[in-house]
Amino acid sequence: MEGHDHNHHHHFSLCFCDLMRLLWSLLVPCVYLSLLLTLLMLLLLLGVRVWVQGRRKARQAQDSGPAVAFFHPYCNAGGGGERVLWCSLRSLMNRYPGVSFVVYTGDQGVTGEQILERARQRFNITLPRPVTFVFLRHRLLVEAGSYPHFTLLGQSAGSMFLGWEALTAFVPDLYVDSMGYAFTLPIFRYLGGCKVASYIHYPTVSTDMLSVVRERNPRFNNADFISRNPALSALKVVYYCFFALLYGLAGSCSDVIMVNSTWTLGHILALWRSPGCTSVVYPPCDVRAFLDIPLEEDDDEMEEGWEEVGRELGSGEGEEEGSGGGDRKCHSIVSVGQFRPEKDHQLQIRAFCKLLDRRGDGPSGRESLRLVLIGGCRNQEDEERVLMLRGLCQELGISDRVDFKLNIPFEELKQELVDATIGLHTMWNEHFGIGVVECMAAGTIVLAHKSGGPKLDIVVPYEGRQTGFLADSEDSYAAAMETILALSPTARLEIRRAARDSVDRFSDQEFEVCFLSAMEPLMSNLER
Repeated sequence: MEGHDHNHHHHFSLCFCDLMRLLWSLLVPCVYLSLLLTLLMLLLLLGVRVWVQGRRKARQAQDSGPAVAFFHPYCNAGGGGERVLWCSLRSLMNRYPGVSFVVYTGDQGVTGEQILERARQRFNITLPRPVTFVFLRHRLLVEAGSYPHFTLLGQSAGSMFLGWEALTAFVPDLYVDSMGYAFTLPIFRYLGGCKVASYIHYPTVSTDMLSVVRERNPRFNNADFISRNPALSALKVVYYCFFALLYGLAGSCSDVIMVNSTWTLGHILALWRSPGCTSVVYPPCDVRAFLDIPLEEDDDEMEEGWEEVGRELGSGEGEEEGSGGGDRKCHSIVSVGQFRPEKDHQLQIRAFCKLLDRRGDGPSGRESLRLVLIGGCRNQEDEERVLMLRGLCQELGISDRVDFKLNIPFEELKQELVDATIGLHTMWNEHFGIGVVECMAAGTIVLAHKSGGPKLDIVVPYEGRQTGFLADSEDSYAAAMETILALSPTARLEIRRAARDSVDRFSDQEFEVCFLSAMEPLMSNLER
């Protein structure tokens, strides 16, 4: 028996040794093969870099001057990000006359002249010198609709291919990513040998997104079937953490990093870890069209209207109504923003319903209030969302007090803001909030979400004076609206004046000063 056990143990030892020898015989060739492939990859990348830099030297010899290129695949969109692009170009052109400028765009079916004309009409911006447009053919690679699953990873990989197309079409001396495609930065830095800068409107991934998935909260970017499933939520957390690591590595390639708000700054510092070259540059907000709206007239008109109401109803009844609020006019609560899911129009409607319940019936209650939802619809999905919101209003029994105004002209928008008492904003973690700034400039009292840019940068005390209100739930929104409506006309006027005074921080002039200051270290090295 003992002999049998000894033979069995000896046989096992031989099998184990044979297995180890087999694994070692396989491992050594794999290591050699990996080293060889790595060497070949490095040689390939080095060859590509030499080829790309050769093209840049040929371009420099021909143009006899440095070139700065902006990566903005949607430069004809006409949004706030495009305003940043054109203001950036205008400021750099005025400051550095010896530098030429290029814009990489994915817009098709338009010419460079048409793009510039749209910028002039939409933003009233005319560039002092010509700009060259490089039209990219594969913008579809960065569109979310191309990736039903793993959208962040797909778009980021797609941006690298689009960036490569841009680099091979034109090799600049300085590359500026003005749309937040961080994965293009290493392409231009390491393959193109360019200096790189970036302007971040919104981090592609943030710690708040990770928190939403960890806490299994259903939101527009966290589907219900994932939030209800612990295993899927755990996998999504791992996916987000892996992507955040890659995002941080790509972003750290930037020589100069500009962010549009304090909220964005916090997330970029946490992910990119480059505090020495990161600064806040508020986006330029064109509020001049709203600044001609008089503030004092509203106060005078309300006082006159209140005196007329008092004469009509009698002094006793007038005192009773006056004690509950500052005036008797019909109050308009206006929301301005595209009908996208993250704008959270449902929260606006439900909070308004609670406000109506608090105010009750009567001339100073339900009948004196209306909610106006102003915005644009980008596609069929947005139009279906509007139908859903209309259905919600009918379900809550407030459809007679809610107006939807879609794709209205600017003059009508301006008039709605003139007539409004409250400007409503409900987007969670809005990176900045240009619409909030416009409402403040127009003279409405802003009630914004207690998060992101509105909380940290916009609706903050200015010279010790209150500039607006913040809320974060149906009840707190309803309570804040009731508080605003209960203020006297004089108290509201003081808040409106402070808010309007504060928006100078976000003017074109302030943007140009901060942007040029941030870009100075890179631009000064380009000039010969």
